[in-house]
Amino acid sequence: MFSKILIANRGEIACRVAATCRRLGIRTVAVYSDADADARHVAFCDEAVHIGGAAARDSYLRADHIIEMAKETGAQAIHPGYGFLSENEAFAEACAAAGLVFIGPPASAIHAMGSKSAAKQLMEKASVPLVPGYHGEHQDAGLLRRESDRIGYPVLLKASAGGGGKGMRVVESGDAFEAALASVKREASASFGDDKVLVEKYLTRPRHIEIQVFADTHGNCVYLFERDCSVQRRHQKVLEEAPAPGMTAERRRAMGEAAVAAAKAVGYVGAGTVEFIANQDGSFYFMEMNTRLQVEHPVTEMITGQDLVEWQLRVAAGEPLPLKQDQLRIDGHALEARIYAENPDKQFLPSTGTLRFLRTPPAVQFMRGGDAHGPAGVRIDAGVREGDTISPYYDPMIAKLIVWGKDRDEALARMRQALAAYHVVGLSTNVAFLQRLVKSEAFRTADLDTGLIERNEATLFPQPAPVGMEIIALAVAALLDRETRERHIDAADQHSPWTHAGAWRLNGGATRTLRFAYGSHTLDVTLTANARGSTLIYADQAAPFKAACQADDIRVDLGTRRAHGQVHVERDDFHVFNAGRHAVLGWLDPLAHAGETEGEGGKLTAPMPGKVIAVMVEPGSTVTRGTPLLVMEAMKMEHTISAPADGVVSEILFGVGEQVTEGAQLLAFATGES
Repeated sequence: MFSKILIANRGEIACRVAATCRRLGIRTVAVYSDADADARHVAFCDEAVHIGGAAARDSYLRADHIIEMAKETGAQAIHPGYGFLSENEAFAEACAAAGLVFIGPPASAIHAMGSKSAAKQLMEKASVPLVPGYHGEHQDAGLLRRESDRIGYPVLLKASAGGGGKGMRVVESGDAFEAALASVKREASASFGDDKVLVEKYLTRPRHIEIQVFADTHGNCVYLFERDCSVQRRHQKVLEEAPAPGMTAERRRAMGEAAVAAAKAVGYVGAGTVEFIANQDGSFYFMEMNTRLQVEHPVTEMITGQDLVEWQLRVAAGEPLPLKQDQLRIDGHALEARIYAENPDKQFLPSTGTLRFLRTPPAVQFMRGGDAHGPAGVRIDAGVREGDTISPYYDPMIAKLIVWGKDRDEALARMRQALAAYHVVGLSTNVAFLQRLVKSEAFRTADLDTGLIERNEATLFPQPAPVGMEIIALAVAALLDRETRERHIDAADQHSPWTHAGAWRLNGGATRTLRFAYGSHTLDVTLTANARGSTLIYADQAAPFKAACQADDIRVDLGTRRAHGQVHVERDDFHVFNAGRHAVLGWLDPLAHAGETEGEGGKLTAPMPGKVIAVMVEPGSTVTRGTPLLVMEAMKMEHTISAPADGVVSEILFGVGEQVTEGAQLLAFATGES
């Protein structure tokens, strides 16, 4: 076994790999960019080396420099994690040439599966079922259009060298083909340096089911059962689970054996995932093979009790697989929710900022599923801490929240509870969206397919619920507690009247009106107090009011009702977390000056930091509502800025290739009304 390895990655996967290495007594070397100098993975590893600038191409993609650092620090092997260089055959070859072990498959296997087109040709020879499509090398736009017409719409255009949902478009008709092809090629070229595409028949209600495979250098190959990854947005996974609901033993065996056949066809070694698209009738087709550890590997670990990173290390060190196929078992059910810094209400646009407040459910960062399922069956794999920044340079994942239960119902209950206890302030997250998702009828009853989110938009994207008495009461309690602490009470003088300042008045009680802003609404609250106690009046309701505060944790009694919650206060914003809900109430201090009026007409601004990659109009252009005006790229995804109404583009403020910050004015636009 190795005594020291270098982890050529960042974030939660770097921490995840380091956790197993620590348990096995293997020293670890972290690498970090300018943006990650204070990152969690840097502190978590035994050593750390700086490898370059903030952008991935200047740091985590510098294969030669990473190899140099591995040799300099005395590492014997390199674990690539996932993303970055994990599926780069040239990097795998360079590691071998430098006398370093690449903890992953042979370069030949990466090459064979790196091109989706070539991989599907190999799978056809290995008798692995394939979706009807065109996987050839010819990329003439006219040929691709004719092949799409032959296959029949809708079709899926997919970057041949792609992954992670990038470079994919569903084309509903021939009229939309040309624009979709151009967009896919641009995104593929930017993300993978290769604009080749393939065309496949788009199945209308498919499930995305993948099989975890493992092979060693002794000729052994097994499958560690399946994961259902059907719940997706933008072709990227949101919720994963294992085992797949409704999977029969016969179908599991058939898919597992097909996955093993796929791995053997390319002489595979190490951890890999064979991804299938499955019809509701049980038929399944090969999509691709990911020649690395997957983001969602924890759910497999939780149901099998196996540490897949340990398996990777042992196989890379030349050992045989720890178990044979007939020794593997499924125990219980596991779910994984990817917690992202993103705004689901704005088409899941990534969000950047500082994690100013972070509270999570009781959990462990990593455990072996069969040995212990952690506090209340909860596991958290995270690469960030409170105070860390989510930057625009890398994937906006905050953490992976994984739960285990003896069956799917218990796992769902634990996931609901865990998400309700996951509190973040400082940037937008998808936590509330995930809560609605796991509570939805479709997910609860396992009515799964890759279009689940789109089919349930009304349920998953509801209008904001009104603020109830409990949330208002928690905010009021936090405000009163802050005011008490700001009096600068002299603790040495316990008889000071300021120490006991309260509702008592010489001639009776006190009445105070508090006003909060909630979105575009103004909420008025009246608090009356006298020697007998306090009463809170809100929205035509009145209730006795009593509060107990201990830092951010607050309890309020409203007569016979009691509410608990956390309130994080930033200036005059009160972030109230109660019963799984996060509401932001802005206190309107009557002594403060009125703020400036927000917003100006005639502007189109950047929804997030990014780069302008295309401008479709010129100054003076007359356009109609919905006309594409400009395309931004951020987080390796394209975002089109369209005309909000009929009007005229009066000025373009950024050109192709220029970086823009969130909220920056991109162009000036005049409507007919203005």
